Amino acid sequence: MSSTTEQPSAAATGGTEQHGARAHSDGGWDAAEKKVPVQTRSERFQSADLDAFPAVTGREVNWKFAPLAKLQPLLDGGLDGSPYPYLARQSDGADVEWVRSDDPRVGSAGLPEDRASAAAWTARDAVLAVTVTATEQHEFITITRSDFGTQPRAAHTVITAEPNAQGIVVIDNRGKALLSENIEIVVGDNARLTVVSLQDWDDEAVHVSTHFSEVGRDAFLKHVVVSLGGDVIRVNPSTHLGAQGADTEMYGVYFADAGQYIEQQVYVNHDAPNTRGRVNYKGALQGEGAHTVWIGDVLIGRPADGTDSYEQNRNLVLTDGTRADSIPNLEIETGNIEGAGHASATGRFDDEQLFYLQARGIPEEEARRLVVLGFLVEVIQKIGAPELEERLIAAVEEELAAGRSVIAEADPETAQADA
Repeated sequence: MSSTTEQPSAAATGGTEQHGARAHSDGGWDAAEKKVPVQTRSERFQSADLDAFPAVTGREVNWKFAPLAKLQPLLDGGLDGSPYPYLARQSDGADVEWVRSDDPRVGSAGLPEDRASAAAWTARDAVLAVTVTATEQHEFITITRSDFGTQPRAAHTVITAEPNAQGIVVIDNRGKALLSENIEIVVGDNARLTVVSLQDWDDEAVHVSTHFSEVGRDAFLKHVVVSLGGDVIRVNPSTHLGAQGADTEMYGVYFADAGQYIEQQVYVNHDAPNTRGRVNYKGALQGEGAHTVWIGDVLIGRPADGTDSYEQNRNLVLTDGTRADSIPNLEIETGNIEGAGHASATGRFDDEQLFYLQARGIPEEEARRLVVLGFLVEVIQKIGAPELEERLIAAVEEELAAGRSVIAEADPETAQADA
């Protein structure tokens, strides 16, 4: 049996084909039919309509690593988007309240790019609005959420820092959850805002979260994602630097145990002159089946002259049987920039570091603990909230202790030798 493949003529392709080869798809931004590479991050489809997104198969570029069987209840729609209990700690420089789902602030920072985000957007019955107004000092707001339960839930939060305001907003997630949510962050002109998303769920929790950020003129956003507890955690933050002088620092710390899946897809869109971006995510993995995914996208658009951007991801593998996927992507559409770069590294303990510590009388187990803490604490200390930083360092120590217990149960002889 024979088959033939019909090739389009040169006329059909606008004269761009020669000897069976077609012209490259990039370039041509000013053409009548805009030519954009399919991988360009800013060209992803966006919609608040769940039905606009097809069913997820796992072959999609942004779903290919995820454990879909565990996430399926959050992809089908019909989520409970009613208000949930929360505990807020704030003072006169901030306000936390429930607002209607059609509040004009909703959608001001972005729109869903995948089915899970659209399902949560469609299901919301109310929106939790956090507004920072303090200008004289850094306002500190903590929102603790621990009562989502085990049924599929949706949530929507809008965090607004008014022009010239400054503050820290911590969203502290605990307890049980089967949750898909959207968090919008709007930083007004000349404002300085830190947003910390802490995932310290129970072991069976499943959490999918999409963060959209819009940073104003000469404003600064520090965005921190800390993922420790939970079965499946998928937090995808994106920041649009759409005004001159906008600045962002995006940090992440994660610790995956046996069977745990933690994913972060980070996106920084430089879309105005003289913007600055820094991305630094660090993770540790221990135990059979621990799996982490980090995908970092940076786009320096045509209007973004003078951009200064850098992203990196580093993973520390503590035991066999783990997997860390790390994919940095950088797109540059203008050559008039200050600098841009990306880096990714995954590896085991540095033997030289361990030798240095052991040569000074520190036992191997304690030396390993110090190396891991030093690796992760660098990012934790970027938060700027000492009380929270101490809690997170203690949580990392608990993770390390739990890992040593698991190893000891699995291989008592090795554990005894290490001791």
